[in-house]
Parts: sequence; structure tokens; C-alpha cells
Amino acid sequence: MAETIAVLSQKGGTGKTTSVRTLTDILRRCGLQVLAIDLDPQGNLSDYFDVDPEADPTIADVLAGRAALADAIHDDVVPANLPLAEAELALAGKMGRELTLKRALKDVKRRYDVIFIDCPPALGLLTVNGLVAADHTLISAEAQHFALQGVVQVLDMVEVARDLHNESLNWLGVVLNIADMRTVHSRETYAALKQEYGDKVLDTTIRPSIAYAESAERGVSILDYRPDLGADYLALADELLERLGMDEPRRKLKGLRAA
Repeated sequence: MAETIAVLSQKGGTGKTTSVRTLTDILRRCGLQVLAIDLDPQGNLSDYFDVDPEADPTIADVLAGRAALADAIHDDVVPANLPLAEAELALAGKMGRELTLKRALKDVKRRYDVIFIDCPPALGLLTVNGLVAADHTLISAEAQHFALQGVVQVLDMVEVARDLHNESLNWLGVVLNIADMRTVHSRETYAALKQEYGDKVLDTTIRPSIAYAESAERGVSILDYRPDLGADYLALADELLERLGMDEPRRKLKGLRAA
């Protein structure tokens, strides 16, 4: 059964979707079967993977009950678009609405080793669905003054999901994105998170760079476009695989890091 990881943040612009796209790429290079689910109506993850904008069905159709999730997989990506916002509104009136994605995933979990769910940067019903469907959650935070407050708000949502239908939901940790550790502000933000959450704060931080947007525009992985920046995500993947207890992919990852 796949290890299902919901990746979320309290607001947009924290590098969350870039993290999902790049971690998916890395784990696939380690020989894992990885499914990426775009649960954000903005559809940025779908764009990153260059999914056809006319791809049909999408996650909106799955949540609305018009399609099975297996039929919405396009090159191991379940895409999203703006109609997903309408699907969220429609979900609000349904019984068992928080369980919709979890039920839809049952038929495909055996086909994959890891499933990433890219949750929207809003603490609403779509995010609750992502958390209820997940085994683990990873929080993305930006290296700025309100990072601690944002993590607190996300953890409140994690507790809501646990109380509802997923008491075993595991918090993998928080990764500090867009973090220029040469600056006092970024170092102070990291230190504040570390003081509050200890080893739940991942050692790896992700540097800011326009190269992430450039590589996305060109449809090229940051691992190939800027290997020096890709090294941050290779280190992050190593930490996550360690926390997941996935030793064999971690050994393969060492070869990528040495290349």
C-alpha cells in the first residue's frame, strides 16, 4: 500500500507545489511508483507536470462522483483546474464529505509506493479531504516572520483531521522553503521553529531562486536545470525517506546525490 503524504501550507507562495513536483521526480528516479494528486483549483502542479489543460476527467470529477480516481490519472498525475472550486462547494452539502478522497483512493493505493497530495493553500474542505486520506503530512513554511503562526494554524487543521476520521495521521515535519540562510531573518525564523518543534523541523532548507520558475516554464526538472539547487531537494528527499523507513530507495538516492 502506498505511503500517502499530504503536503500543505497556511498560505500560497511557500514553495509547496515546487516541493511536491520535485520530490515526485526524485522518488521516481529512485525507482518508486509515485502518484501526484493536484488538489488545488489553481492547478499549478498540473501545469508543472505539463498535463494537457483539456485532460478529462480531473480530481473535480472524482470528488463530484462523476469518475473513478483511476480514470483521472494522466501519466501518474491526477490534475486539477478551476472547476475543483465548484466541486468543493458541492461537497459541503454531502454526508461523509471529509471521506470522499479517502474512499476514491482505495482502488489505486496498491498500484503505487508513494502518493503525494498537493493541498490548496487554504484550510478548507479540500485540505481536510487531503488530510483524512493521508498517512502522513508535510508542512511547507516560508522563512519569514509569520512562519510560526502559519505552522500553528496548519497543525490545528491536522488535529481536526485526526479528530474526524484519521486518528493515526502522522506529522512528518515542517520544511523551511524560500530560505536564504545567509540572512539573519531566515536563521531567526528557523531557530524559532526549531525551538518550538524540535526535530519535527527538517534539517534541510530550500534556497530561494528564480530558477524554479524558469525550470517550470521550460518543463524541465530543477535537478537537470540547476543541479546545485536540486541538491537541496535531494537532501530533503533523503530526510523524508529516512522518516518513512524506506531504506532501499534511500540507498538508490545516494547514487543520485553522488552523481
